[in-house]
Amino acid sequence: MGTRSVWNGSISFGLVNIPIKLFTVLDGNNEYSFNQLDEKGHKIQYKKWCPVEEREIPYEEIKKGYKISKDEYVIIEKEDLDKIKAITTKTIDIKEFIDLKDFDTILIEKSYYVSPSTDGSAKKRRGKQKENLVSASNKAFKLFVDSLKETNKIAIGKVVLKDREHLVAIRPYQRGLIMHQLMFQEEITPIDEIEGMPGSESSGSLVPIDEKELELGKMLVGNLTSSQFDATQYSDEYAKELEKLVTAKSKGIIYKTEERDDSKDTSNDLIEALKASVQRSRSSKN
Repeated sequence: MGTRSVWNGSISFGLVNIPIKLFTVLDGNNEYSFNQLDEKGHKIQYKKWCPVEEREIPYEEIKKGYKISKDEYVIIEKEDLDKIKAITTKTIDIKEFIDLKDFDTILIEKSYYVSPSTDGSAKKRRGKQKENLVSASNKAFKLFVDSLKETNKIAIGKVVLKDREHLVAIRPYQRGLIMHQLMFQEEITPIDEIEGMPGSESSGSLVPIDEKELELGKMLVGNLTSSQFDATQYSDEYAKELEKLVTAKSKGIIYKTEERDDSKDTSNDLIEALKASVQRSRSSKN
């Protein structure tokens, strides 16, 4: 069974309207989650509890509240939220195009595959009309993909998803498009506020790096450089071991792991650590 789309709409590109669908990138079938149990294996229930009145609060009495100071909240009703609710247009409105090199990936919150869609008016057509409509939709989609590829650009736009307006970036990906839902700049903690970050108030004076250390560092980078990045060579080792653990425990088998080979700690001697790393990287390539 194919993956179901999570959103149907269109990309508004100048006067061009491109019908599209969005699909989640993450495969939820590979996720593991745990339930909380008591010592006898009974699943724990969660209750909405008021510590002031010392009673359980039924769902219909629960309100949304925004904290303005310690133990003081403003109650926000559904009617209040409806007044500022973003208007759903089912359109990704492209605002501008930027160079691929200027796109900062720190803004990415989640990603979606984008595919052409003919679900709308095509269903109401028959025969040649439907075929022509599908062909026109696919052609507009491919034109958009090829235009981005040829110009090395990323499209920046806005769209309403789940009653909230989001900033998005659309870029070519393999045979189609991928859309990144972005965070707004004000949502991101400035790097200067990170404790110990070079250049911040808490970092202290910069430590000088001598030529020998830099040479070894560059050599290590060179030895570990691949001609092309292949993401398929990496996998979630923890998830694999977790699956083995769950399977073993469900069958009453004692789960065993291989002992890890802890290398010599050279963290206090940068030169020795670099030399050992360079030697190891050479050995791994042979």
